[in-house]
Amino acid sequence: MKYELVCGLETHVELSSKSKIFCSCRTDFGAEPNTHCCPVCIGLPGTLPTLNAEVVNLAIKAGLAVNCEINTVSKMDRKNYVYPDLPKAYQISQYDLPLCKNGYIELGSGRKIRIERIHIEEDAGKLVHKGGDIYIDYNRGGVPLIEIVTAPDIRSSNEAKEYLEKLQLIMRYIGVSDCKMQEGSMRCDVNVSVRPENSNVLGTRTEIKNMNSLSFIVKAIEFEQKRQSQIIEKGQNVVQETLRYNEELNFTESMRSKEDAQDYRYFREPDLVTISTSREKIEAIKSSLPRLPDVRLKFYVETLKIPEKDAKLIVKYKNAADFFEDSIKGVKNAKIVSNFIIGQMFSKLETEDDKERFNTSLTSESMNELSKLVDSGKINMNLAKSALNKMLETGEGIHEVISKKDLQGINDEDLKKVCEKIVDENLEVVNDYRNGKNKALQALIGKVMRETRGKANPQQTEKNLVNIISDN
Repeated sequence: MKYELVCGLETHVELSSKSKIFCSCRTDFGAEPNTHCCPVCIGLPGTLPTLNAEVVNLAIKAGLAVNCEINTVSKMDRKNYVYPDLPKAYQISQYDLPLCKNGYIELGSGRKIRIERIHIEEDAGKLVHKGGDIYIDYNRGGVPLIEIVTAPDIRSSNEAKEYLEKLQLIMRYIGVSDCKMQEGSMRCDVNVSVRPENSNVLGTRTEIKNMNSLSFIVKAIEFEQKRQSQIIEKGQNVVQETLRYNEELNFTESMRSKEDAQDYRYFREPDLVTISTSREKIEAIKSSLPRLPDVRLKFYVETLKIPEKDAKLIVKYKNAADFFEDSIKGVKNAKIVSNFIIGQMFSKLETEDDKERFNTSLTSESMNELSKLVDSGKINMNLAKSALNKMLETGEGIHEVISKKDLQGINDEDLKKVCEKIVDENLEVVNDYRNGKNKALQALIGKVMRETRGKANPQQTEKNLVNIISDN
């Protein structure tokens, strides 16, 4: 019997606020252990939390970007559990009145992965295992999180990967989080069950905790799907439990029995007031959202006629996409700009972080001016590429790296004389063209370009050569 995967994701995203959710401690990653802590975030008796308003704004922004409804009235709750990284023995989170609900992310296939809720909460500290000892770093404790919970709509590991990639890109675009999985600012709990194909009954689920790698999430889902299918095939029952994924050996192993909501004994957080958000404020946040990745991708491919593969590369990095859009103003062929960005600018940016920041000495105005020169035929692509490299290296403008003589081009009469000369000196190549070898024409064009030092317009050159050959 074939078994269908049923998967849901709970994604924790650290928000980009400067201070923690309930105190003024900093949220910077990588500080010395236990240096960004205070009595509030380590839960000393008698301390009182104060909700950071920016956290609410960022969470609303995230919800709107993934098509959620925003609850105008929300509240905070206590989620009770005992673990060393949680000094209060409870986490302040949201239960029955989350800030956002009923959203979705649409996959490339057109399938919508429903988002049941987005709620705000505080992060826990971090356990550090070293030399057989366990240390606790509370710097991360109290860092603001949103938890984005999907319905069990995911049917393959590839769908899970695509959903997470889209979610990560959206959160980065709107400035809610950097979503650096390697730093833990985006982590995922993966809920997996299987059922017979065409069945509507949900199977017993397991939860794989705290995954921070897309590739490992894919492998863990595939392993767990296979493991559960084999258990059912043997006539046994899947046990509801919390698992960890062993990355080195590629298998899941039990951590503890799976908790349900009643195990956490949720109750309203008595030290925080109700969260009330006006419709006017929600609309103001909505109007501040940038154009989202899917909207840009569709525009680049359908309107600008950029190849989809190239368009996806540019859209992947918001700063690069902003630079691209500023650079194409008034340029007839936007592919000139995309080629420059992908072919030359990205090659000088070694890491993903470099491409994300997209720090460059070249202004979009200079790129626009250079692209218009190519677009109009005043300079050829070889000269443009050479100029762009110099501009990227020196920070100089277009007129510092391209001389007036280069910009003058060559007039029609002089170009015709050069074409006639090339035809007369290359009769064998001309005969090849007459015999149907189209590559021969390209060879003649190349000779004209060398003769004119790249000043000739390629299209006009081709037209002249064809006319001269036809007349002879």
